[in-house]
Amino acid sequence: MLIVDAQVHLWAGHIPANPGHRQIPDFLTDDLLKEMNEGGINAAIIHPPSWDPNSDGLALEAAKLHPNRLSILGKIPLDQDASRSLVDGWMGQAGMLGFRFSFTQPHQATWPTDGTMDWIWPEAELLGIPVALMASNYMSMVAPIAEKHPNLKLIVDHLGRVGGKTDAESFATLPEMLALAKYPNVAIKATGAPSYSSGPYPYSSIHDYLHQIYDAFGPERMFWGTDITRMPCSWKQCVTLFTEELPWLSGTDLDLVMGQAVCNFLGWDITE
Repeated sequence: MLIVDAQVHLWAGHIPANPGHRQIPDFLTDDLLKEMNEGGINAAIIHPPSWDPNSDGLALEAAKLHPNRLSILGKIPLDQDASRSLVDGWMGQAGMLGFRFSFTQPHQATWPTDGTMDWIWPEAELLGIPVALMASNYMSMVAPIAEKHPNLKLIVDHLGRVGGKTDAESFATLPEMLALAKYPNVAIKATGAPSYSSGPYPYSSIHDYLHQIYDAFGPERMFWGTDITRMPCSWKQCVTLFTEELPWLSGTDLDLVMGQAVCNFLGWDITE
C-alpha cells in the first residue's frame, strides 16, 4: 500500500506561532524523513508554514532532493500585485503540485471575503493549479468558487474542522462541509483527525463523522494525512486509525484514501 501523508510542515529558526504544533525552532528535512521511515510513510506533501518566512525555500530544496518522497502545495501573498507574475510558472518548480492558503495571519483574515482572492480562482483554473484551503472558518466561500470554476480542483483541509474543539462540538458544521461533496472538483483532506477527538486511541468518538465524510466524498476525494507536528499520537497510530480501526474502509478504497487518491487528484506520479 502506498501511504502518502497529505500534509506536513518543515521550518527552521522559528518557533511555530500555533501552540498546537511542536514548540521547537527547527523541523528539517532529515527530521521529517527519519520520522516517515519510522512510521512507514512512503511520501508526504509539504505545506510551507506561515510562521517561517523562509519555509517555501526549505520545501523546494527538500522536494528537489527527494522527488519520490516529498512534494509541495505552496503559497504566495495574494494581496501583493507582484504575486500575479508568479502564477504562470508556478507548476514548473521542482515538486510543486499546487497552492495552499491558510489565512492564519491577522492580515489574511479578510482575504476570503473582501475580494483579495478573487483573481486567483480563474488563473488557477486556467493553468490547472489545484488549491487547498484551510476553510474551516470560511466554509461558505467554497461552494460558489467550486460552482463558478468547475475545472478548478479544490481541497478542504483538516476535515473542514476548527482547531481547539473536539467531538460533537468540533463537527457541529459538518453538514455544511458534506454539502460540498456534490461538486466533483472538491476533495477533503482527512488531516488532523486524532486531534478532533477528546478520547485516547483509537479515537472512537470521531469514527462516525469519518464514515459520513467517506460516504459523501468517496475514496477518490478523501485524502489521509496527519499534520504530524501537532498530533497527539505517533505517526503509526495515525496510520492504523484508518487501516485497522475503520471496518468500513478496506481493499482498493483503503488504498485510495491512504495515498493513491491524493496522488491522482494532484497529478503526483511517484516512481517506486
